[in-house]
Amino acid sequence: MGKVFKYGKDVDTDQIIASQYLLYPTIEEMKVHTFESLDSEFIKCVEPGDFIVADENFGCGSSREQAPAVLKACGIKAVIAKSFARIFYRNSINLGVPVIVCSDIYDHVKNGDELILNMDEGYAEVSGVKYSCTKVPEYMKNILDQGGLLASLEKEI
Repeated sequence: MGKVFKYGKDVDTDQIIASQYLLYPTIEEMKVHTFESLDSEFIKCVEPGDFIVADENFGCGSSREQAPAVLKACGIKAVIAKSFARIFYRNSINLGVPVIVCSDIYDHVKNGDELILNMDEGYAEVSGVKYSCTKVPEYMKNILDQGGLLASLEKEI
C-alpha cells in the first residue's frame, strides 16, 4: 500500500526532471529535483512504495531515461496512467519501473489516497473500490522483479 500523487494530462519528461539537472553526475543527486516545476512538495512527501497516478500521455517529450530513473530512485512503486508516451514506457521497463495502464482510476482518486496495486491480478484498489488495469505478463513481471530489462540482461552475461 502506498499513497497517490496525482498528475494531469501530458506530463512531460522535463516536468519529471528538468534538463538543467541532467548535468548532475548521479541519479541520487538528480532525484531531489523530481517534479520540481510541477509539484514542489513531491520530494518532501514521497516515500518508498508510493504511486504516481496520471491522466493521458504520461512521460511525453524527450526520450531521457533519467525521468523513470529518478522516479525509481524516489521509491515510486509504479506509475499508473490512462496512457503513456511510448519511449517513456520502454525506458521504464528497461529500468524496472512498472508502468500500468488503468483507464478508470484517474477520475476517482485524489492526492494522498491509499492505493493497493495487484499486478498479478490486474487491478488497483482505492477506498475499497477495485479498478481494472493491464495485467503484467509473467515474462515482464520477471524482468521488473530483476530490476528491469538492463539488469535482467546483465545477469545473463
